[in-house]
Formats: sequence, C-alpha cells, structure tokens
Amino acid sequence: MVELLLDSAIRFWVFMPIVVITFFVGMLRHYITIITAGEKPVDKQQIADSQALIRTRILRENGKYIPKEGFVMRKHFFVNEENGYLTTQQGRQQPIRNPITDPTMMTEMLKNNISNMVPMIVIGGVINWAFSGFLCTKVPFPLTYRFKPMLQRGVELATLDASWLSSVSWYAINIFGQRGVNNLLLGENNAADQTKMMQDQMNMAAVSMPQDSAKAFKAEREGLLVVDHQWAFRNVENDVMSQRSYFRSR
Repeated sequence: MVELLLDSAIRFWVFMPIVVITFFVGMLRHYITIITAGEKPVDKQQIADSQALIRTRILRENGKYIPKEGFVMRKHFFVNEENGYLTTQQGRQQPIRNPITDPTMMTEMLKNNISNMVPMIVIGGVINWAFSGFLCTKVPFPLTYRFKPMLQRGVELATLDASWLSSVSWYAINIFGQRGVNNLLLGENNAADQTKMMQDQMNMAAVSMPQDSAKAFKAEREGLLVVDHQWAFRNVENDVMSQRSYFRSR
C-alpha cells in the first residue's frame, strides 16, 4: 500500500483550527450556561432529612467515643417508639414532583438543551461544511477496517488505511477529548464537558423519581436499634500509665 504524505498546510488550516474552535465553543457554552442559570429553590425539608440521616450514621459509627448517657439520650431521641424522630418520619407522605408539570424544571431542562445541543449542531455543521474531505493525522498504531466508519467520516475511500483520521472525526474526538483541559481551566463541574451533558440527558428519567426518604429512615432506625454502646475509653488510665512506665524504663 502506498504511504500518503500530508500537506503541511493542513496542520495550520485544518488540524489546529478544529482544536481551537472546539475549545472556545466549550468555553462560550460554559459562560452562557452560568449567565442563564437561575437560582434553584432550596427544599428545607430535604436538607433536614439529609442532616438527620448524617447524624444517625455518625452516632452509629462514633458513639463509642461519647459517654453511655449521651449515647442513650441521642439514641432515644431518634428511635423512641412514641415520638422518636426516625419513627415519626417513616409515615410521612412525601409529595411527588412531576417534572412534566413543573414549569421551573421544564425551563431549566429547556435552557440546558438549548445551550448544549444548539452550539454542538451548529458548529458540527460548520465543521462538516468547511473542513470535510481532509485527512488530519494518523494514529501511531495499526487498526482494523472496522474503525474506518468511525475515524474516516467524510472520506469515503475503501483502499485507505484505517489508521488515518479525517477532519470530521477529529472534531468528534476533540469534543470528548478536551475534558481534562476544561476541568483544569474551568473547574470540575463545567458546562463545557460534553460527556457530563450526555450523562445528564441519559439520567433525565431519574429526575422524575422522588427519593423515598421513608425507606431511608426505616433502614437507619433499624441499624441504630441494634447498636450497643461500647465505651472506647475503658481502662484508658491504665493504658496511659502503662505506656508512660514503659517509656520511662527505656
């Protein structure tokens, strides 16, 4: 097979412009998302529930470091059969929020779709129109012909080696390959990350599923009921004195 030799001008007029365009479009999308993002309402009841679950988990794991009276008092507050916090919260009816009928959630979903999908479609069309038909680079290892549709989109040559990369495929790789650069410059939770955007869209159905706090309270209550107080500082005076005498003897 004849080895191809690329024109050096492709590096400056095709290869690097695609990298620069993809990077600045990601930054523009990030700042547009920040400008158009609205303040999310804070659910006080959800915050109270999460804090109560954190307190019970800390009590189960670290209750041995407090006196037995304090442990029993805290445990009684949470698991008392009559008016314990976890006991009373198990039977609470949690309102179900439907994102289809919630105008606030629908507006946020529409903003995210517009700020993410529209620039991606527009810039993809521009890249396909302006840079289609070019070979940009070659991967440094051999590939099978099954990779040709993925790496050589826009270049339909049956005899071309599968290791060559077309300009359109190079743009697609840049969309997902600049994640590390965006995290370094814009932070972890940036709107320029296309991978995160696609994951959010795939998990959009999970938004309509309300968190069942009653099951969480029930499981935490059952776990706290079986925990007994084991004083971690029992005979701590003897241990300290024995260690002190050991070091003195040395």
